[in-house]
Amino acid sequence: MRRTGVANLPLHVGRAPRWLFERMVKLSKAISETIIYEYGQEELLRRMSDPFWFQALSCVIGFDWHSSGTTTTTCGALKLALSPQEHGIAVLGGKGKTSRKTPQEIEKAGDIFSLSSKKINEIVYASKMSAKVDNSCVQDGYQLYHHTMLLSEKGNWAVVQQGMNDRYARRYHWLSDSVNSFVEEPHTGICADHMEQSVLNMTSKQSREARKASVDLVRGDVKKIKKFLTPSGQAMLADFCKRLDMPAHHAVVLSKRDYNVLKQAYEINPNNYEELVALHGIGPKRIRALALISSLIYGTEPSWRDPAKYSFAHGGKDGHPYPVDRDVYDSSIQTLRDAIKQAKIGEKDKISAIRRLESFIS
Repeated sequence: MRRTGVANLPLHVGRAPRWLFERMVKLSKAISETIIYEYGQEELLRRMSDPFWFQALSCVIGFDWHSSGTTTTTCGALKLALSPQEHGIAVLGGKGKTSRKTPQEIEKAGDIFSLSSKKINEIVYASKMSAKVDNSCVQDGYQLYHHTMLLSEKGNWAVVQQGMNDRYARRYHWLSDSVNSFVEEPHTGICADHMEQSVLNMTSKQSREARKASVDLVRGDVKKIKKFLTPSGQAMLADFCKRLDMPAHHAVVLSKRDYNVLKQAYEINPNNYEELVALHGIGPKRIRALALISSLIYGTEPSWRDPAKYSFAHGGKDGHPYPVDRDVYDSSIQTLRDAIKQAKIGEKDKISAIRRLESFIS
């Protein structure tokens, strides 16, 4: 995984005022159009997958330098700002229930971009796997509640998603060009300012043998798993693990349903860890159990190091780090206008670009 950063973001309540959000949409559109024009659609995806650039964008369009709203509101502004037909980029998904509409939105965008059915299915799979990996394979205690995918007309994508733990949020960034494997170092960055002491990270290179052993366990005998995790009068595996200090929802004791899921996995006989993780019903608790038993039986210790690092400009909606200056904000749009004038493009193209930019200000 190419480390570009991690940011833990404290939860701030409330919404951006209407006048500010309208400017967010206009300025994010102007910035995106400039990048697409100068460097192409794929460059915008690459920059969105960089946690620090994304943080800077959020600040430039008027959000707090460390607020959790930098993710949800910035992605919401981009979804309104960018058009598949006009820009060749579709912004899909969003917060809460909206995130679950991503597969349907991918299919609609795929039709607009004339992508093949095979390619659309691959993108839907990528959307689901990115969410599942960050919810199950990176067990940092942050529950995903936001998932946004940016999809280009060529079928390339970037994912920005966020999880919540108590009052803090954590953001996860993906880029299709950087994903060689969904289960080994797939992120371009994980963003946070609060590092966790103990995180089961099954996507780490250090967890490679633990992933292999987990697959071997499922392909073997599920009774072996039950032997180590069934509550009884004797000591259990959890009693000997020094690093079981994760939140309660990551419990290690498995229910009858859990064993039935593992039994189904055994019957399907996955060929590798990605196939195992992709199976319906394989979630954080089962992945954790397999990792712990693999460590006990095979000595394949997984990574417990938090993969997460952090960024800041125009002030924020609630006055932190300082109030938004509307004149300064509008001057940023002027800066983009000047940049277009200086760009090495034909006069006709310059006039067209400046006219589009003028419409954002009015």
